[in-house]
Amino acid sequence: MEREFDRQLENLVQKGYPEAAGLTIRDFVNHIEPLRGHAGRLSLPVMDLRKGRLPFVIVVKGGLIRTDDAMLRVEREGNKGYVKLHPHVPGDFSAIDAVLIPGGMAYLMVDVDRGGDSLDIPPVDAMKMIKRANRSPLTVDEGVAIITQRPEFLMKNNCFSRLASRGAGNKRGPAIWIDSDKRPHLGWCWDGTPHAWLGSASCGSRIGI
Repeated sequence: MEREFDRQLENLVQKGYPEAAGLTIRDFVNHIEPLRGHAGRLSLPVMDLRKGRLPFVIVVKGGLIRTDDAMLRVEREGNKGYVKLHPHVPGDFSAIDAVLIPGGMAYLMVDVDRGGDSLDIPPVDAMKMIKRANRSPLTVDEGVAIITQRPEFLMKNNCFSRLASRGAGNKRGPAIWIDSDKRPHLGWCWDGTPHAWLGSASCGSRIGI
């Protein structure tokens, strides 16, 4: 797992995360490096992109690099990612009370599932499935982190919602999908509307410093 940790950390550096965060490379790495020991101790199934499973992903919080900037650094098959959440902006969405996000500016999201079993199921019902499985829905930061590290995780007809992020009092849930120009798009969908191409992703746990 440490080799994958190294790959993910180097990927963030190469994508310009330190500069976007206003940090030197050393200072940026100092936010991430304490997580290495946790990654090294993980014992999880190997990555399976077809089934939509990842052992872990380094998550950099929006407080360190803005979501809009992070999405611009996503590249899938030569196409850059972008954000279109009108009438909202990423900052309007925060983690729901039921989800505990570790402190610090970065953490590990462990045992990721794209949510293939929740395709064509309204997000509000998919949330119940995730809870019954004793798993956690994902936040905006976590969804962006996944496709930053593994853009091929985002597949046509198998995209995913992030049900752990919500705006106050609204029924819009953020999701990532591939638009008609084949670009990764961070947008939103109504939480009561099913889509045959959209599941609801989840993780097994989160590990902070």
